[in-house]
Amino acid sequence: MQDWVRARSEELPGVTVDQPFGPEVDVFRVRGLMFMALSPSTATGVTLKSAPADAEALRATFPAIIPGYHMNKKHWITLLADGSLEQGLVEELVTEAYRLVVAKLPRAQRPVDPEIFGRV
Repeated sequence: MQDWVRARSEELPGVTVDQPFGPEVDVFRVRGLMFMALSPSTATGVTLKSAPADAEALRATFPAIIPGYHMNKKHWITLLADGSLEQGLVEELVTEAYRLVVAKLPRAQRPVDPEIFGRV
């Protein structure tokens, strides 16, 4: 799963990666705002920004999606790297986390239009 999220994030415009919490956690940002944290060495491998209603529904539907590890439980979810989540869902959740953060940026700083980017 970690390979899927890393590959998807590399496709997103304006994404940077840093390690403010140490070398164990890669933090993915767009224009300085965090939308994902990746901890490849742990079972709680990916933490993503999520709309509160979506986060609640995802946690109720998928046992491998739990409240955000070390994050605000209302606005963040953690995907457990247990092999039960499909690649398409994981990639969609990364894209949605990115869109949520981009939507909060001033229009002039947005690398994409969050209303249409990544929608099929």
